[in-house]
Amino acid sequence: MSGHRLSVVGVTGAVGQVMLECLAQRNFPVDELYPLASSRSAGKKLTFAGREYTIQDLDKHEFKKGEIVLSSAGASVTRTFRDRAINAGAIIVDNTSAYRMEEGVPLVIPEVNGDQVANHSGLIANPNCCAAILTVALWPLYKLSRIKRLVISTYQSASGAGAAAMAELESQCGEVLEGKEVEPKVFPHPIAFNLFSHNADIEPNGYNGEENKVVAETRKIFNDPDLAIAITCVRVPVLRSHSEAVNIEFEDEVSVEQACEAIRSAPGVRLVDDREKNYFPMPIDSNGIDDVLVGRIRTDISRNDGRGLEIFISGDQLRKGAALNAVQIAEKVVQMPIYESVEG
Repeated sequence: MSGHRLSVVGVTGAVGQVMLECLAQRNFPVDELYPLASSRSAGKKLTFAGREYTIQDLDKHEFKKGEIVLSSAGASVTRTFRDRAINAGAIIVDNTSAYRMEEGVPLVIPEVNGDQVANHSGLIANPNCCAAILTVALWPLYKLSRIKRLVISTYQSASGAGAAAMAELESQCGEVLEGKEVEPKVFPHPIAFNLFSHNADIEPNGYNGEENKVVAETRKIFNDPDLAIAITCVRVPVLRSHSEAVNIEFEDEVSVEQACEAIRSAPGVRLVDDREKNYFPMPIDSNGIDDVLVGRIRTDISRNDGRGLEIFISGDQLRKGAALNAVQIAEKVVQMPIYESVEG
């Protein structure tokens, strides 16, 4: 493949940097790369695939027909250039919350509903990081039997709040060990050697914004508006992998053996389930890899109908939870028969 013009919006951020890593590692066919950021970063240099590039001002960039735009600079930023890019014929893969739940905007996990890419009108949404990690892990099980209800507890890393939050975790750990008093700046509470309810605002239903996102987005990705979901999101002192404990209620009986086999044979996930060694998914193992780790698969002993399982999952928030999924969507876009490259 050739002729692909690609822009990365928010290229200086944590997700933007990992987008470049994923593009290079997966040999995405880039003929023209435009690293875009705010005017503050314009003029700085970066290296991609052995070549030096100059970061350009997003506000001055001229989008073109067939250009693929990977955006990770925040919802308010996407809103400023959406119409300009789409009217020019570009296709936006947006890693923000701006348009995920908008009618007519596909919300895509390639391993789950990759066919939805073809239904875009210039914009494809990349899901919330927890929803992405959750749905890629659950989809092989959902195919065994429709899931009726989920009860989820998350253990979310600092990376979900950006590079500054990761730096705050690292610096606070040193300060605590040195006996110094910690003054949080990015997070509302100390993150080193601590955990707290996710820092998203509490909404009228008593759930915070992060929790409500996971509920709404999981239903949309699975095309199952009746899926019952209860969730508690927690921020933990881990750098970049999110983990989730999930209780699953199925419509039909599903055995542990069936679930393990489904995970073994599914794309995007890896079974880590060694009861003898008490070895199950951990952030330290999911950091930096593409697969979501799935394990601790066991029967829900509070039930006697065989329709309940418990699982534990861990996935890199910056990769499958954000950058990798966006790049995978872009790969789907350029494979579509209706896609026209900048040369086409």
